[in-house]
Amino acid sequence: MRGKGSVFLIIWASLMTLIVLGLVGFEMVRMFGKSNLSAKSATSTPMMGQTDYVPVETGSATTWQSDWVRYNGEVYDYNEDITTFLIMGIDKDDKVVTPVIDEIDGGQADALFLLVLDPHKNEIKVVGINRNAMADVDVYDEYGRYQTTVVAQISLQHGFGDGMESSCEYQVKAVSNMFYQLPIHGYVAVNMSAIPEINDMVGGVDVVVPEDLTKWDKTLKEGAKVHLEGEHAYNFVRSRDVHVYASNDARLERQRQYINGFIEAVREKSSEDPGFAVDLFKSVNEVMVTNISVDEVSYLAPYITGYSFDSSDIIMVEGTTRKNGDFDEFIVDEDALYQTIIDTFYEKVDYVD
Repeated sequence: MRGKGSVFLIIWASLMTLIVLGLVGFEMVRMFGKSNLSAKSATSTPMMGQTDYVPVETGSATTWQSDWVRYNGEVYDYNEDITTFLIMGIDKDDKVVTPVIDEIDGGQADALFLLVLDPHKNEIKVVGINRNAMADVDVYDEYGRYQTTVVAQISLQHGFGDGMESSCEYQVKAVSNMFYQLPIHGYVAVNMSAIPEINDMVGGVDVVVPEDLTKWDKTLKEGAKVHLEGEHAYNFVRSRDVHVYASNDARLERQRQYINGFIEAVREKSSEDPGFAVDLFKSVNEVMVTNISVDEVSYLAPYITGYSFDSSDIIMVEGTTRKNGDFDEFIVDEDALYQTIIDTFYEKVDYVD
């Protein structure tokens, strides 16, 4: 019995050692993931103004910090623990992403969403950006040489590039600048034509059709509750009549609803299988362009199910659409955008002059 007991203890100790080493290894992967994400952003804090404010007197024990912002009588500090990603849906028919020959046909970013993970509030937020939002767009020639910067639809920025990393980096810069140089820690760009495949990997997405789309898909009747599968998901997310004024505004609302349903589907799958997010990431590698690595996804995966999220956590950048010749232009409400940035990325500081 003593011999058997000793063998049992050895086996038990070996198993515990393997488990501990496995956990340590997993935590090390997550640690590297967190460190890598923090290093990827080109900026450390938004440039919201008033960074040089120095009070004459202070009734607070807290010293004024250079990156604080005074807004509507309150003081705010950027939440540096937030992780932000730019999600792009590219208007291209190729299911497998490939570089373009020249540098001016990278495809337009028809869907633009910021995915925000806040560890202080344990919540996920999504900020939707109208693809017609007028913003500073850097123009490059077919050889990738910078020419000038113009005010244009922000979705055009992705087109200036190779359709791969350079296009994504240009788009990240344009969105970051629109949000006062907001730190963006990673990006994912997926060709719209790949939506059916990705949609079915999460088991489909439930939506309520907000407008009549039977011109493109007979199943998408206004008001119908639909479980989107295959091409139906593609038709729901991408379809619009370019000849109808402000048609993208309605499509953006559909994309907002789809993003909500997609995140919920991923969260449900992840609650059943903790490794689902990592497996999904690996399986869609050929249909997306991203600078996010597997170890970074491993770091982020537990937050998918652990953080709160519902439809109220999807915020749309406000503004108005106007017609300019043959094109729609979305004029961003700068006051509303500033408020959105404060609400989403900043925390109130208890400070008294």
